[in-house]
Amino acid sequence: MKHHHKSMWYLVLACTLALVFAMYTRPDFMLTLANQVWGCF
Repeated sequence: MKHHHKSMWYLVLACTLALVFAMYTRPDFMLTLANQVWGCF
């Protein structure tokens, strides 16, 4: 069971890294997201 739990975290980490990489291929989206986050302050 512990091995299954650890592999699930690796899968989540890999998906997160893939999502971040995909976002960097769309700089217009990153700029919009940064402006929205900055607008909260």
